[in-house]
Amino acid sequence: MPVYRLPDTGIAFPDPSDAEPDGLLAVGGDLTPHRLIAAYCAGLFPWYHEDSPPLWWSPDPRCILLPYEFHLPRSLARTLKRACFSFSFDRAFPEVICACAEPRGDHDGTWLLPEMIAAYTTLHKLGLAHSVEAWHNGELAGGLYGISLGSAFFGESMFFRRPDASKAAFAHLVSALQKASFSLIDCQQVTHNLLRFGAKAVPRSEFLERLKCALAAPLRRGSWEGGIPAGERLDA
Repeated sequence: MPVYRLPDTGIAFPDPSDAEPDGLLAVGGDLTPHRLIAAYCAGLFPWYHEDSPPLWWSPDPRCILLPYEFHLPRSLARTLKRACFSFSFDRAFPEVICACAEPRGDHDGTWLLPEMIAAYTTLHKLGLAHSVEAWHNGELAGGLYGISLGSAFFGESMFFRRPDASKAAFAHLVSALQKASFSLIDCQQVTHNLLRFGAKAVPRSEFLERLKCALAAPLRRGSWEGGIPAGERLDA
């Protein structure tokens, strides 16, 4: 059975084509930085609830956004033109990820468990996980966080406290990724809002081919607060 391996981790996952119809590929393991990096490089992401072991997913189809195909909806363009928000990178990662973990609507629980928050915070400290913040009158109004590897950005979660704040943060992120020559944004699951931005569902095989090309690009390790840094080799 083929495996996908990041050379310096020694951690391997099954071939994504062996995933269940719902996308579930593997069960168990931990959330160490090496395992998370190996998972994302293999096209997987963790998603599970309390009292469950880590579950690793590779859905088919996969929702992606190619930065150069980004579409800015007219209503959001008007919001951005009014300059309601200011933006930053990596200025408030702990606040952003904790806000993303807050229950929403009729849901009492969260998939962002404390151990997941701790794991992604560790990746942030290693310069691989990043947050985008939208501010309104000096207060955090919305944002998102994700992982950066090569020229791929893996979006994880977003939140808002004011209308359009998370969407505006996403538009700001895409603009920065375009300027830094990123080639792929992994959106994981299809949603109406993502489709409005130009995202599309593609077969898992196409996603993995695009991911392979993106991972061949240099790694942008470090804080993005002063701008997305120049790259270094992934296996350096």
